[in-house]
Amino acid sequence: MTFKNKKVAIVGTGLVGSSTAFSLITQGVCDDILMLDINEEKAKGEVMDLNHCIEYLNKNTRVKTGNYEECADVDIVVITAGAPPIKGQSRLDTLELSAKIVKSIVDPIMKSGFKGQFIVVSNPVDAIAHYVKELSGLPKSKVIGTGTSLDSARLKNFIGSLLNVDPRSVQAYSMGEHGDSQMVPWSHVYIGGKSFSKVIEDNKDRFGDVDLDKLVLETARAGWEVFNRKGTTYYGIATAIVAIIKAILYNENKIIPVSAYLEGEYGQFGIYAGVPAVLNSNGIKEIVEIDMSEEEINKFNKSCTVIKECIAKLEK
Repeated sequence: MTFKNKKVAIVGTGLVGSSTAFSLITQGVCDDILMLDINEEKAKGEVMDLNHCIEYLNKNTRVKTGNYEECADVDIVVITAGAPPIKGQSRLDTLELSAKIVKSIVDPIMKSGFKGQFIVVSNPVDAIAHYVKELSGLPKSKVIGTGTSLDSARLKNFIGSLLNVDPRSVQAYSMGEHGDSQMVPWSHVYIGGKSFSKVIEDNKDRFGDVDLDKLVLETARAGWEVFNRKGTTYYGIATAIVAIIKAILYNENKIIPVSAYLEGEYGQFGIYAGVPAVLNSNGIKEIVEIDMSEEEINKFNKSCTVIKECIAKLEK
């Protein structure tokens, strides 16, 4: 009997990449991690630090530096490298530089013979995921953007705090762009099987009037609230990345809102956008289409228009 090691490569060893690696080894998700960065000394330092954790963990995950040629037999490549926004910019403002960086990564990885799956984290993630699909020539199921996975977690955290319940007992999705135009289909937000609107209606004395638009805005701006205080975000997104990796490596058939390529779903064609999707060893097994109200569909379409405009800039 032969066993195939589970291998993950992380391109970009900044705070997001290194936090992702740390989360992978502490959870014992894979057997091998390859850390790649244009700053080779930074990558070596991260690898050394991560290897020094092994004594106190449940699994001896092998972590090393390497080159793109070594990605040939990797199961998943996580792209975290990109252009970080500076104060006053939006994620969309980093498009041109991030695209150049991503092209310099994807081309040599594909030349290595890589046939695995890409998880794209670099912002603006929806447009960059679209670009990675075009560059790689891989099937749409094998190129996944982190999309609104973290936004949805933030939304559930806000709702959980409001209602004083565990956010894991909240079912809710943020959808569309991972950015300011994202939307929430409130008709599909449930607390322990009870609709959010009904919970609020039945508990006016406890919660009063809830401003849904404010909750969406807080969700969309949450990353910037963190950014303004500590310079960037990394724990939340790293944990979301690892959840996606686990769903793929362990064939979980788990539903996570990610940036997926739409070919008619939700009436959208030829773009990546944040939607709930079933993830397993094939990558995106299928997209979950929820029935939204006319108002919700309009908001989703508006958000997709922002993504399309961003993709159009890339195509120029």
